[in-house]
Amino acid sequence: MKLTFHGAAQTVTGSMHLVEINGSRLLLDCGLFQGKRSESYERNQTFPFDVTKIDAVVLSHAHIDHSGNLPNLIKQGYSGPIYCTPATKELTDVMLRDSGHIQERQAENLNFHKHKRGEPPVEPLYTEKDAEQVDPLMHGYGYNEPIPVANGVTATLYDAGHILGSAAISLRLEEKKNKKHLWFSGDIGRREMPILRDPVLPTDDVDVLLMESTYGDKPHRDPEEAYQEMKSVIQKTVERKGKVIIPSFAVGRTQELVYNLSRMYDEGDLPSVPVFVDSPLAVNASNIFRKHQECYDEEMKKLVYTGHPALDFRLLTYINSLEESKELNTRTDPMIIISASGMAEAGRIVYHIRWAIENKRNTIMIVSWQSPETLGRKLADREKNVKIMGETYRCRAEIATIGGLSAHAGQDLLVEYAASVKKSAQSIFLVHGEEKGVYPLMEKLKENQIKHVHYPPLHSSVDL
Repeated sequence: MKLTFHGAAQTVTGSMHLVEINGSRLLLDCGLFQGKRSESYERNQTFPFDVTKIDAVVLSHAHIDHSGNLPNLIKQGYSGPIYCTPATKELTDVMLRDSGHIQERQAENLNFHKHKRGEPPVEPLYTEKDAEQVDPLMHGYGYNEPIPVANGVTATLYDAGHILGSAAISLRLEEKKNKKHLWFSGDIGRREMPILRDPVLPTDDVDVLLMESTYGDKPHRDPEEAYQEMKSVIQKTVERKGKVIIPSFAVGRTQELVYNLSRMYDEGDLPSVPVFVDSPLAVNASNIFRKHQECYDEEMKKLVYTGHPALDFRLLTYINSLEESKELNTRTDPMIIISASGMAEAGRIVYHIRWAIENKRNTIMIVSWQSPETLGRKLADREKNVKIMGETYRCRAEIATIGGLSAHAGQDLLVEYAASVKKSAQSIFLVHGEEKGVYPLMEKLKENQIKHVHYPPLHSSVDL
């Protein structure tokens, strides 16, 4: 048995891990690496293994840094099954189609400038049509349901509490009488967050734990504190007649923001200004959220049972039309705009930021982790001047970062997660984290007498 870390190793994005057993090859996640565009394209285009020799894929959840390179995997010859939860199956389909569309538009834009410089054109990483080839290979299984995925491998999905349908992946492995229990956390959610249930901790017989570490450097603030800060920022911005622009992941974060705004509206704390969710993907994702009530926590189930429109309220408008989206930028009245992408690298949010960034009445609200080199990270780092679509803009708008809204576990829950396998784990591998998050977490794990903790380099392998 062998485990190789082909993605999200010593970085956050591009989750992809290869398990080899009994002559079979099993891939855990197949995500897009996100960073500098030239580096990202090359890294995502080239797989470090023979794609045609992969026997199965098990997908933890639908976020693009975990699912986003599946179209390319299939484009290069993969034709086997992809196992996941039913909600992940539906979300992944709409997210990948959207991603393919974005890949095409970005290539078109780049080729326009390359043509003027007399340079050869580039091909998109994959197209929307390529993305359509993924869904027929996907197989949805419920939580806690054993799935025979390869010779000597049984997978079981457990609720990760991160986004709708997200799962930790338990693999029961057996090769030549050697039995191992490998647990891949995927992205670990948080307790007491809206809509979803709390994450399930690993069982106490896990031999190998593969665990995310994005926020290993700090515990998160109480979600209620983040909610109150978000409310305060909105109220102050509206008082000065400004717009609140929120780059948001279309799946998960957008629905949580809408839930919070709905609560503010119910409690009379939301100023009477229009709220727009401007993202066709977010609209589609919200429809899928309404459908999969099996993923809801008890509070959300009660709201739905009583007929409460938790993802809708009077001030809220979901926008599909590009023309309607453009009209928002010509309006000068106060409003709240939630739009994708979450790192402000593509999509309609880029235009909203461009129109808003030089007006000091406005606020750009950052509500999630931002990958290095992205526009979102530059804004979060309070850079005075930023480039948007090739032009430089002076950042005069207020930048508000609301860290407590993260859907990832903080340091305290990560320590608890690892501690649940303290007695059984022979190895704990920290992935999906940068050094600044991992090293403080390793120190904290050491303080709690949790041993055999590693931070594996990209493409490194271990025998199980």
